[in-house]
Amino acid sequence: MEIVTLAQRPDLVEAVYAIPYPPGSPRFMQGSLTSLLVRRRRLARRWPHLVVALLEGGSPVARGVMVPFRERSPFPARGWDEVAVWAAEDALDGVAPDTAGALEIAVHPSCQARGLSSAVLAGMRDAVAAAGLSSLVIPVRPPDKASVPLVSMGDYASAVRPDGLPVDRWLRTHVRAGGVIEGVASCSATVQAPLADWREWTGLPFDRDGPAVVPGALAPVLVSTVDDYAVYVEANVWVSHRVPEHPARLG
Repeated sequence: MEIVTLAQRPDLVEAVYAIPYPPGSPRFMQGSLTSLLVRRRRLARRWPHLVVALLEGGSPVARGVMVPFRERSPFPARGWDEVAVWAAEDALDGVAPDTAGALEIAVHPSCQARGLSSAVLAGMRDAVAAAGLSSLVIPVRPPDKASVPLVSMGDYASAVRPDGLPVDRWLRTHVRAGGVIEGVASCSATVQAPLADWREWTGLPFDRDGPAVVPGALAPVLVSTVDDYAVYVEANVWVSHRVPEHPARLG
């Protein structure tokens, strides 16, 4: 196994972003307007030193993607969306960043359940330190929360096993890797779109007003047939990771 950044290996851009999300990842998240600010090729061009790839046999099997920003307030309620906007604002305004925010970690579906996420997190921490940034924060999206969409994220994230580790497997991965759960970003990611888009993304009729439970959604989607739109507001969990003082240079 080897960790590299796209600054080191720009030839791997296509292979790194060809790693698919796990089966069942919700299509409707592509409707996030904020995500347009941090599309893949933009990140690869702008901040290649903050896109980390885990290689096995020379081929990427996992990636970690981050953006730099100047912290305005710690762990904002608008989580993922806020981080993406801050990074775009600071890049346009020439503001020197001090923090990295992770936007995604993806492991190839064929390599799941091998503990590779922890290796990616370690590489991300080193890349952040090599960039001269002081902290790494992550608005974590625990996908298993979709099985209990009516449970609040606060209650879900605070549930622990007898050994004190989180019940959620993805939060547990972060804690085992040294992450600290800092709180809940109550409106971390938002998707708003006409009902036709929602029907295409989900295959559901969206023919009734009110909350609708959608596969893959961590909370109900709010539907208005009168106004022909639905809005999804997703809470995430803020996790911070300690950045090493003397990292290996990752490029």
